[in-house]
Parts: sequence; structure tokens; C-alpha cells
Amino acid sequence: MRLLFRFFGFLFTVGTVLFLVGVAAAAALIWHFSKDLPDYSQLQDYEPPVMTRVHAADGALLGEYARERRLYLPIQAVPKLVINAFLAAEDKNFYEHGGIDYSGMARAAILYAENYGSNRRPQGASTITQQVAKNFFFSSEVSFTRKIKEALLAMRLERAYSKDKILELYLNEIYLGQGAYGIAAASLVYFDKSVNELTVAEAAFLAALPKAPGTLNPVRNHDRAVERRNYVVDRLLENGWIKQADADTARKDPLTVTNRSNSARTFAGEYFAEEVRRDLLERYGEKKLYEGGLSVRTTLDPKLQVMARKTMAAGLVNYDEAQGWRGAIGKLDISGDWGVKLADVKSLNDISPWRMAVVLETSDQSARIGFQPGRELGGVISRDRKIGIITLDGVRWAKPTAGPAKGKTPTAVSQILSPGDIIYADPLIAKDGSLVDGQFRLRQLPEISGAMVVMDPHTGRVLAMVGGFSFDQSQFNRATQAYRQPGSTIKPIVYSSALDNGYTPSSVEVDGPIEIDQGQGGEVWRPDNFSVGKYQGPTTLRNALRLSLNTVTVRLAQDIGMPLIGEYAKRFGVYDELPNYLSYALGAGETTVMRMVTAYSMIDNSGRRVKPTLIDRIQDRYGHTIFKHDTRECLGCDAPEGWKNQPEPQLVDRREQVLDVLTAYQITSMMEGVVQGGTAMVMRDVGKPIAGKTGTSNEAKDLWFVGFSPDLVVGLYVGYDKPRSLGRTAQAGHTAAPIARDFMKLALADKPATPFKIPAGIKLIRVDSKTGMRAGPGDTGRTILEAFKPGTAPPDNYSGIGVADADGRTLTVSPDADRTILRSGTGGLY
Repeated sequence: MRLLFRFFGFLFTVGTVLFLVGVAAAAALIWHFSKDLPDYSQLQDYEPPVMTRVHAADGALLGEYARERRLYLPIQAVPKLVINAFLAAEDKNFYEHGGIDYSGMARAAILYAENYGSNRRPQGASTITQQVAKNFFFSSEVSFTRKIKEALLAMRLERAYSKDKILELYLNEIYLGQGAYGIAAASLVYFDKSVNELTVAEAAFLAALPKAPGTLNPVRNHDRAVERRNYVVDRLLENGWIKQADADTARKDPLTVTNRSNSARTFAGEYFAEEVRRDLLERYGEKKLYEGGLSVRTTLDPKLQVMARKTMAAGLVNYDEAQGWRGAIGKLDISGDWGVKLADVKSLNDISPWRMAVVLETSDQSARIGFQPGRELGGVISRDRKIGIITLDGVRWAKPTAGPAKGKTPTAVSQILSPGDIIYADPLIAKDGSLVDGQFRLRQLPEISGAMVVMDPHTGRVLAMVGGFSFDQSQFNRATQAYRQPGSTIKPIVYSSALDNGYTPSSVEVDGPIEIDQGQGGEVWRPDNFSVGKYQGPTTLRNALRLSLNTVTVRLAQDIGMPLIGEYAKRFGVYDELPNYLSYALGAGETTVMRMVTAYSMIDNSGRRVKPTLIDRIQDRYGHTIFKHDTRECLGCDAPEGWKNQPEPQLVDRREQVLDVLTAYQITSMMEGVVQGGTAMVMRDVGKPIAGKTGTSNEAKDLWFVGFSPDLVVGLYVGYDKPRSLGRTAQAGHTAAPIARDFMKLALADKPATPFKIPAGIKLIRVDSKTGMRAGPGDTGRTILEAFKPGTAPPDNYSGIGVADADGRTLTVSPDADRTILRSGTGGLY
């Protein structure tokens, strides 16, 4: 018995020694691995990279910019269903353990022993706390050293932070595939929903993803993704977090995901969004843009943007189709599965309803075409193959631009198309405006391009912007980056400078041949009107602008001097510096659509400064406003609570007056004349008060129109990116103005016909529309009401118009004069 006691005593002693040695070894091990543990205190002020989101004026999402697509959600905003789904999938005992799940570790150890030597990846037993430690502080290396450090750090995190804080960090940091970080971004990517809209099945799918987000692709590995989702549903039911009926419904739900990258909400606004992105990058830098979580409210009006995009594209296409059919985009071998081959051809995704297609077979009366299949989430090519028919009606416009049939209307589809041709097509529209079922129209990408800007003249808010036919085709924004010759659209600036300095709309200049001696061996410049060799003789400034007479504009520029015109052009923001060459008074300089629209907005805004903006407000990730475009002072807005008969708040507008208010109305009235009976008469079809000006540059390389109603300004140009003539007979009034007309008809359809406001001080006097003289009591034929400033009313009549020559002699020119007035030199302009 004594020996037995001694034996047990020996065992106890040895056990105690081994226990103490084990404890000492464990303590030493913990001390060793604890020496270089990361500093976890930084999590207290953790600011993860969060995507910047750009919204239109009505709140619709316009664009997202991020390196890691993430929206940070506080734990209080995460629905209980979503929390439970992730706990069921990853760590059901999360709220009970202290950072380490010992039972889970035991299971993982047993499984590791069973699979030892099989090259299988060991099963993890990480708690959510351990995953937070790994995601923030460690790599994905599989090693016992990392696991020990991870466990030690997890225990420290549990002591330092609440369970909710740790879960919040996990749910916002975890990668869930398709570039989505965190549950908020993943919910949008996979289902285009916010997290509080997720169903049980959808929440379970998201919770299934952390194990293997790449492997569980819902398109490529659909069955495996469904299996893992249903596993999470079963765990939810097992834990009592959902009812049996909810589980049965969730298992039966089809796993359907959206391809949010092709969302229709950004249609037509790509150029605008990119311009905003550049602005943000310039203001705040790359890190703030892609990681700062900015919330940007832009000025974009989605309805006007779609109108602008459609009318501009239609104008470009109409011009291009009138030039003829240039041929297919390319050729494709249609043997086998043509869909897979066609899917690899780059197509434009922002020109809906146009779609890329390949011609499968042709005959005289029709061609059978196959449309490019779409791609599902993850880039998987859809198995669906859609077929259509192009009939003879769909190709009648396609007159060949070369060959024996050049310029001839096709009489057979096979004359235009052949099997293997890669083309674009869209639904065929019947004469009554209805779609012809199953039939399509041949399309071609226009060579010609252009840009349009729509602005609120009172605030400078850019309501719509079109930078070209397709952003996918070219990201060059022609509205802000293309410098083009504005042609005669510069003339209102020239005439404004004259009206501001002693001239009136009834002032008379001579429309007749003129020669400018450019001196120092330069050739004599002989500017002429569009109608070469036809002159009006003595002409009022109103009629000169209405008919866009170049010779009158040149004489006016000589009279008032190019330095003054340059000053006004700079004041309006059209040019930074205008050289003192008379040709610049006819639009020979280069500027952008945005600058021209801004200048006309100042005229529409009664001559007050307008600063263009695409952004109303910017907020940081905490909701603090860090930029606001509207800088007007509001007097009385901070009145004490409750109304106590105090005056209404007043908005104080301290913007600079760049043009006299009366002058602004006079030039507006003159531009109304351009619309009513001049080069922009096509704009009369809008049926509302419109003022504007057309512009055709030298050799018709650029065709412009800029105009406005009392509350809306639109400007556009049409031209080739590598400037070349649009044709000998091309005119802005026939090409650019109709695009503006179509837009304004849509934009102002539900707006009242509001006339332009006449400012105090303007006197409306009846004058002869041709001579500008005051109309007599019996004159009723060709009289108009003309706007005059105080003290500038015209005389009753005149016998001739005096024009001074270079030596100061007065030449009297009768209204029927048609002779060259040669002015030597340039009046000191050069």
C-alpha cells in the first residue's frame, strides 16, 4: 500500500512539475508572441476607405468612385436578419466567447489530423474577432505563428472594444467578391438593394460569401453558391433566428443577381459624371476622392440630360446618315457559336437602344441578324441568343459613299449587307411612331461629333451636358475640352460692347464690301457675308445681327476698337486674352461650349456675373458640408424661433455686374429678332420666347447655336474632331439650330410662354424696322418696338448716313449704295 501511495505521489509530483513547466512554457510562448503584436488602439479611430458617391439633383445615383467599393454602415443601421445570417455562417457563439471559440478550435484540430498529408487546406476555426484581427493586422498566410498571434490579439480586442464595435468593423471590412467590401456595397452589387431590403435568401447568400467569395460566384458556380446559401439558411433555422416557413421559402428562392455596372440610372450622364470626378480630383486629391467617402450632390437634371443626349445624338446621326453608308464595322466568322465570338468584340454600352449585331444571312428583301449577347455578373457570357430581321425599309437611308452605286438608294438589302458583317441596329419605327415587332433598322456610328451644355442662367448650375456621341467611344469631353471657333455666336458680345458704349439697336452701319490693309507685307483682307457679293447698304445693328452680316460687324469692331471688344470677351469669360485682330470679331478665336453658354447666361441674367458649376454641395463621410456653390448671403435667415412680424429673409446677391442691365435687355431683344426673322428662324417652332444666335465658322468647320429662354440657356456645336468642312452649303441654322429647337421643345413643353423681363429705364419706341428711324403717325407697314436707354431715342428722319474715311472726310452713302469703302490700315488695331 505504501508503495502505491509513493507511486501516486510520484505521479502527482511529476504531473505538477509538468503542469508548471507547461504553464511556464505557455507563458513564455505568449510573452514571445505578444512582444511584437500590432497596436490595436488605432481601431478606435479607424476610418476605412469609403467610396465617393455622386448624385444628380434629384438624388439619383450618377457615379461611384473607389479603390475598394465600400459604404460604411454603423452597427445600429444593420438589420437583425443580416447580423444573424453572418453569425450563423461564421460565429454563432460570437456574443458568448471571449475572442476564441475553443470548441471550434478542437473540431478544426481533429479535422487537421485526419487530413494531414493530403495537401488540403486546413479548416479555419476563427471567430469573427479573430477575422477582424487578421483582416486589419495580418496577411492571409496559413501558419501556426499567425494563428497564435491572431488569437492573442483577438483576446485583447475583446477586452478593449464592445462586441457591437467588433462586429461593425467586421461587417464593413470583409471582402464579399466583385470588388465589394462590406455588406452595404455587396448588397448593392449583387441585388441593387440597401441592406434593409434584403430577403432571408439574399442575406444568407451574402453571409455565405466570406468563406470563398471568388469560388461562390453566383453565375459561374451557381449550384455551389445555392448550396452554401442554403447551408446558412439551415443554420439560421437551427439557431431559432427564422421560422420554418421563412427557411422553406428561402431555400426555394432562385439565386438571381444583378449586373449593377450596367445600371440604367447612369444612362446619358457619363460625360457629366467624369467632369465632376475631375473637379473632385483637382479639389481634394486622389486619396480623398477614392477613399474619403464624399457625398456629392450635383446640378444634373436627369430628365433634361436624357432630352439633351437624345436630341444631340439624333442631330449627329441625321447629318451622318445624309452623307451615306460607309460600310460595316468589321467582319466575323459566323460558323459555330457566333455569339461567343461577337461577345468578344468591343461594343458601345451607352447608345441604347442601339445594339451590336452580326449579319447571319441576307437576301434582296431582308437580312437576319444576331445580337451581341450580354454578360452576367462576373463577366460570364449569357447563353441567350437573340435574332432580328433588317428589311429593305431599314436600309433605304444607306446610300453607298463609294463604288458604282455611290449615292444611290439601295433596292436590295444584299447590296448593303453580307453575312459576317458587324453592324449596329435598333428597333424599326413605323410611320405612326409604333415599333415594328421583330424588325430593325441599320445604324452606323457617326463620324461627326459635337457637344451641348444646358445651364440655369440665374445660378450657373449646369443642368445637362453632352460631351460627344458616346462616352464609351471617346471620353474626351467636347463641351469643356474642345476649343472650337464659335463663328458668329461671338457677335452678341461684340454688339453688347457697342451698346454699352453709345450705340443703340437702331444705330446704322454700312453693309458693303470692305478691305482691310493688314500692313507690313500682309495680304489685304476682304471679309464678306455668307451670301457672297450681296449687301444691304446702310443697315441698323439689329438687322445686321439678325442677318449675321460680317461686313457690318467688322466696321463696328473698327469703330469701337478691338481692345474694347477684347475686354468684354474677357469679362464674359469667352477668352482669357483676345488678340487685336478684326477677324476675332467674327469668331476666328477658339473657345468652348461651356464658356459660350456661360457668357450668354450672363446676358440672360440681366448682365450679372454667372459662375458655372456642376456641383451644388459636397459633404464629407460624417455629413459635414465642405463645399457649397451658392454663396449668397441670407439676411434674416437666423431669426429667433417663431415669427414675430419681422421682415422676410432677404438673399443678398453680391455678384459683379459685367454688363449694364439695359444693355443686356437690348441685346436680348436683338437676339429675339434673330429667332423671329433671322438666321435662327427654325427656333420659332419652340413656340416660346427665345433669343439666340447661330454661328458658322470659316469653311463651315464648326456649326453653332447658343440661345436662351428667360430661365434656360442651351449651347451646342457640331463638327468633326479633326476639323474639316461640313460642306459648301452647310449652315448652323440648318444643322445646329434644329438640334437646339428639338431640345427646347421638349424642355419647355410644360413651361408657360414667359416673355423676357423689361428692366426699369428701358423705353420702347416704335421705329422703322429697316432704317431705325422713329416711325411717324401714319407708318404702320414695317414698324417695330425698339428698346432704347434714356436719352438715346432716334431722330425723326435722315437724308443720308455719314461715314468717315481714313482722312476724316465724311462720305454720304445712300441706302442703295453698293460700293467698296476702302479703309487703309487698321485704325491702329495692330
